[in-house]
Amino acid sequence: MPEQKMVFSHKPQISISRSSTLRMWLVCACAFACVLQSSLSDGGKSLTIALTALSSALLIELLLTWRNDGAKKVLDGSAAATAMIFSLLLPNELHPVYAFFGTAFAIVVVKYSFGGLGANWLNPAIGGWLFVRFSWSSAFANALEGSSSSVSEMTVAPDISAIDNSVTEFFNGTVFSVVGIQLPSGYIDLLFYNGPGIITDRGLFALLIGTIFITVIGISRSWIPLVFLAVYAFLIRLAGDVGGMYWNGDMLYGIFSGGTIATAFILAAEPASSAKLRIGILLSVVLGAVLSWFFRYKCMEYFGCFIALALTNCLTPLIRIFEDRVFLSSNHSKFQENLL
Repeated sequence: MPEQKMVFSHKPQISISRSSTLRMWLVCACAFACVLQSSLSDGGKSLTIALTALSSALLIELLLTWRNDGAKKVLDGSAAATAMIFSLLLPNELHPVYAFFGTAFAIVVVKYSFGGLGANWLNPAIGGWLFVRFSWSSAFANALEGSSSSVSEMTVAPDISAIDNSVTEFFNGTVFSVVGIQLPSGYIDLLFYNGPGIITDRGLFALLIGTIFITVIGISRSWIPLVFLAVYAFLIRLAGDVGGMYWNGDMLYGIFSGGTIATAFILAAEPASSAKLRIGILLSVVLGAVLSWFFRYKCMEYFGCFIALALTNCLTPLIRIFEDRVFLSSNHSKFQENLL
């Protein structure tokens, strides 16, 4: 029986309107803005960590690809984006040497041991974070001493600034009064948190502005972070806070802490280690949101979003097998309709 082959005019890949290089460098710019905000209140410690990770990533990438047009590989921005995203996940009080080790693991082991950009099964930044988080757990925990992540009761800190009260009163008297709701005090402070914590939470305002911008201009699909945040917030509201009552959870605090914004807009939307069809991506995003809630509020892991995304990446091959079954059992036109 002659061998039959199926040939398609388009590869089964995610279609994003911007080039990969532009996407990488814009993500770097977004992350750098977050680092700068965090650096303003910690004497430049956040910037030192980020620059250590960035320089390490570029040097390692250049050395690994020296004989294969290394300069071009460096300029594609993938190593820089990995380093900048990874630095956002680190505590600002952590010694920069750990940023170097984590970056080396992310580039050498997670990225290039599986064939380079697009072949990695795990997001390199998350891989580097897991390596540092569990290899030097004491140093990681000590760097977070005094932060909200070290407190079992995950509620808004009681110390509220005068600026927070003023801004909250302004919005309650204008925007929110129209719809008949009142915003409690404390959430504005979360956007400008200056205590010990991971860099993404300390530079949340800049990160939020940056991620909204890169989403609007088509760097990633806008529905991905929206679905993630909707599912995550719903579960927080439904199941309550740690030890809380049902339908009484603090959604805003859950979204504005624990690296949730970085997870929703950057990590969950990263195309290389995700599924390829819309149904597969939707399944991955919903699963990631559910696991994020479970690890944070049931397993008491403040940075449960990062662990959840790592586990979701591990399950991506199974989701892709499901996609292949759907793909092989449907005709070409239906497949095209499911492409992003």
